[in-house]
Amino acid sequence: MIDLRSDTLTRPDEAMRQALANAEVGDDVYGEDPTANLLQERIADYFGKEAALFVPSGTMSNQLSLKVLTSPGDEIIADADAHIFYYETAAPSIVSNVQIRTIRSQFGFPDLNDIERSIRPDIYYFPLTSVICVENTHNRHGGTIAPIEYIQQLRDLANSYNIKLHLDGARIWNAIVETGIDGTSYAKYFDTISVCLSKGLGAPVGSLLISSAEYIEKARHWRKILGGGMRQVGILAAAGLYALDNNLPRLKADHENARLFASLLSEIEVIKVDMARIQTNIVRFELATSINPLDFIEKCKKNGLLLSHFDGQIIRAVFYLEITSEQARTASEIIKYVLQSP
Repeated sequence: MIDLRSDTLTRPDEAMRQALANAEVGDDVYGEDPTANLLQERIADYFGKEAALFVPSGTMSNQLSLKVLTSPGDEIIADADAHIFYYETAAPSIVSNVQIRTIRSQFGFPDLNDIERSIRPDIYYFPLTSVICVENTHNRHGGTIAPIEYIQQLRDLANSYNIKLHLDGARIWNAIVETGIDGTSYAKYFDTISVCLSKGLGAPVGSLLISSAEYIEKARHWRKILGGGMRQVGILAAAGLYALDNNLPRLKADHENARLFASLLSEIEVIKVDMARIQTNIVRFELATSINPLDFIEKCKKNGLLLSHFDGQIIRAVFYLEITSEQARTASEIIKYVLQSP
């Protein structure tokens, strides 16, 4: 079975498992787990920030970021398809008591004029716009990369209104590898950053929140409240350290396999692929309206291929370190066979 539903399907290889087994550990709630501390220091240094905090999930990392940046009753701005809005179970309204003002965009990064128009005037019957969120790379838009020039201009805009910036960088690693722009160059424009270890990097669990020492200390308090204070977490942190050293350089191959797969699909008449969106490891493609997407998904499964159904006629495939170029070719052949079968 070729499983292209998500890059969260990565599994630790034998060498990573050995790193987990041999990890030096302590009690992280006391701040005494040496491996967790090392991972946090390395990640903070990688992104040029003062501190980082290991948490169980990207959702927790995003929500801790909003918690330290906002006050109850505030409003944040995000793309209408942002993970923080679309997939996090209304957590901003529950954890931070804030609401999200969404903006539609073509590639996941709203026009700066639209953002500025969405910032609330300083009038008592409006909420305070306190944070603008950026997702890079953008999941629902197909792994698109926010241009660094856009981020620079957004920072200037945010500064002019005294607004904070949060980066949902679950897949920022893919942007870094694809563009050659280092972590510090991306991170310097943001007040808080969330990065994930359990997608393309292949670790089994974990994300990190990166920010100033002050914000990280506040986030540690709320991590405990939300149940994210773990004990011998070095066993998991060891996977993150291994991934940084061994799996990060391999992400480029995922992007190449995604482009190969997309180019092969573009040759199929009843499939539409926007090649401008194939920037990293995610491929979105659109089926002709004559094709039932759920039936298509089921037929692919019966023929050895797992895919995700998005909205309407949109199907998603995600490439990761366990998927080879040969499997990318085979996946396209399965799709072609399914579409040609009665």
